[in-house]
Amino acid sequence: MPKPVRKARKVKTASESGPNIGHWLKRLWPLLVLIGAMAFVFAMGWHRYLTLTALAENREALRGYIEEHWLLSLAAFVALYAAAVALSLPGGAILTITGGFLFGWLLGGVASVLAATIGATILFLIAKSTLGDLLAVRAGPLLTRFRQGFQQDAFSYLLFLRLVPIFPFWLVNLAPGLLGVPFTTYFIATILGIIPATFAFALAGSGLDSVIEAQQALYQSCLAKTGSGGQESCSYTLDPGALLTPELIAGLVALGLVALIPVAVRWFRRAP
Repeated sequence: MPKPVRKARKVKTASESGPNIGHWLKRLWPLLVLIGAMAFVFAMGWHRYLTLTALAENREALRGYIEEHWLLSLAAFVALYAAAVALSLPGGAILTITGGFLFGWLLGGVASVLAATIGATILFLIAKSTLGDLLAVRAGPLLTRFRQGFQQDAFSYLLFLRLVPIFPFWLVNLAPGLLGVPFTTYFIATILGIIPATFAFALAGSGLDSVIEAQQALYQSCLAKTGSGGQESCSYTLDPGALLTPELIAGLVALGLVALIPVAVRWFRRAP
């Protein structure tokens, strides 16, 4: 009895596997560039300059430069803010306060909203184009149901997450791209959702001069009392968390709950 003929296994050559690698590189290069830029910024330690203390120490130099190059300074601020958001660097609130401090609460708030929206949109588009479709194809039943539920009320959920900073800003920028949220929904909810907190921080930044002067006075007083060795025991720091007053948090939570009203109405209508 003749033995069955076995088909030889076809071994992929480099030329056949090359297009697949090239396809993934072409698909993932924006994400790889973003991760590389993020790693470079952290390695250089540039993110450490996003502090109120650094702002206070350089305020006179910054204001002098802005007086001579106002438009260039404003454009540089928007570009820096957008890059920081796109790279998911900590310090978004610091930059918003800085905008209000350097340009006034109105112009600083508008510039911060524009910059934050640009940076968030960049991260959203990269996540959606590189990983969003792949996650949709390989998602299990639980993740699929979660994606569908999120998409049905995407605007309300996103508006709530923007108004109430429960989760980190970078996560709220990234997750909708992975969950298949439409671009228009994401863009509009982002702009509307970040306006209240942004202008609140910009307004706080416009009055930061008095806070800086008070802190400097306390620091100098501490040095005078402790003598030459007081630099170790006296600290000069500005905490942005102090600007998150209970009234501000309560206001943002109230706005967030209003954003969830359509979701609650739809849920009650579905209930038996």
